[in-house]
Amino acid sequence: MISRRALEFTTAMLTGAFGAAVVISSIDNGIGWSTAGVDAGTFPFLTGLIVVIASLWNLVRGWLESRAVAVSSSDLRHLIALFAPAVVFVAAIPLLGVYVASGCYMLGTLALLHRFSLPRSVLIAVTTPVALYLVFERMFQVSLPHGALADSLGF
Repeated sequence: MISRRALEFTTAMLTGAFGAAVVISSIDNGIGWSTAGVDAGTFPFLTGLIVVIASLWNLVRGWLESRAVAVSSSDLRHLIALFAPAVVFVAAIPLLGVYVASGCYMLGTLALLHRFSLPRSVLIAVTTPVALYLVFERMFQVSLPHGALADSLGF
């Protein structure tokens, strides 16, 4: 079980680290005024500073909150059941490509997790990569990763 305090602490630390990285990198770009106007790092610096301050606020507020359970063990199992297939999908993209991997992901998610009927799952699993292909490859003319499978088949 995960307490609300632990979730707030983890989130505040992650967002604070991101904000600090933005602040540090924007200092390298220069902050303040120059002869050409506002330096390139000024806006990112201010944005990063706001993120750091908000993270500190959430850290203090989260520490003062109760230690009530925010995520129970059954909730955690549901989260893992949704997150694990997404990790497999992303890992499969270099091998299978976006189109085949998205079809497999949709079929597995709909048929196994959401208990859709097999014909409905197959229809959606075939329609999804076709729609992705038409939108990205044909309409936007942006090539998504085809993967090692497509390379070995000569596509």
